[in-house]
Amino acid sequence: MTIALTRRALLRLAGTTSLAMAAAAAAQAEGPAPVVGPGLAGSAPIRCGAIGLRVRDLDRMSRYYQSVLGLGVISASADGVILGAGGVPLVWMEPRPQAAYEPRNAAGLFHTAFLMPSRHDLARWLVHVARNQTPLTGFADHSVSEAVYLDDPEGNGIEVYADRDPRLWRWEGERVVMGTHRLDVDGILALTDTSRSDYRHAPAGLRIGHMHLRVGDIAQSESFYRDAIGLDSTSRRDTASFLSSGRYHHHVALNTWNSAGAGPRDRAQTGLDWFSLEVADPALLATQRERMAKAGYAPMTVARGFESTDPWGTRLRLVSA
Repeated sequence: MTIALTRRALLRLAGTTSLAMAAAAAAQAEGPAPVVGPGLAGSAPIRCGAIGLRVRDLDRMSRYYQSVLGLGVISASADGVILGAGGVPLVWMEPRPQAAYEPRNAAGLFHTAFLMPSRHDLARWLVHVARNQTPLTGFADHSVSEAVYLDDPEGNGIEVYADRDPRLWRWEGERVVMGTHRLDVDGILALTDTSRSDYRHAPAGLRIGHMHLRVGDIAQSESFYRDAIGLDSTSRRDTASFLSSGRYHHHVALNTWNSAGAGPRDRAQTGLDWFSLEVADPALLATQRERMAKAGYAPMTVARGFESTDPWGTRLRLVSA
């Protein structure tokens, strides 16, 4: 398989005929790009940990995350499956075979963003999905990162991306400019052998880089994720807010593009049940718990930390790293 053929295959999988169209689809998936500060996803004082999904078809969903992302099974039982990379749990699936699918205009998950350790790993993964004809929804260059978008079989959004070295980010004053541009597919694929796929397992360093959520109201979501949790605002507009720790471009994004005015989520439906943020400093974790209690978001003790629910019923766990 040549690079050109793989490039055409990726475009076809994204349902488009040009990289410009694919970038436009990615812009719809990510929204207007935020202007944000520096930092690395995994070295911040607070970073993303794992997610919990409520799924109708446990076997099908587990196979998808294994075959498409290369996640490995850490544990499996009738109660659910835990998948991860390098022995680190990333995705917990709980079977809900009778559940209705969560509508896309409800609050909940917009996408989970899986961060590849390197651009070379992203290239290997692109060859893998092309050769396996995995449907894609878009891809784009966001200036500080390069991203590909897709949906799992139950409609949960996924982003797979690689960050650029922060030293290469373009600064305007004290901010880093992000954009949505045509992805250099050929440049990425030049890093690997496109005649075969050697992506059998996810890299040991694969992690969740950021979480993007649908919410009903931006100001209300910020009162939880910014004021109560303690994340820093990195970009803000009427319909979206981007928050991070350690000046990463964003660990959590919030938008009302399809969900403005959404009410409480229905826990009997599929979708995101919970996600976790890992806190490096035990003293900071204790401070966060006190802050949340004062803000009226009653924290409940869980293993390694505590959890609360955002205004729409999505459970957030803050745990020790």
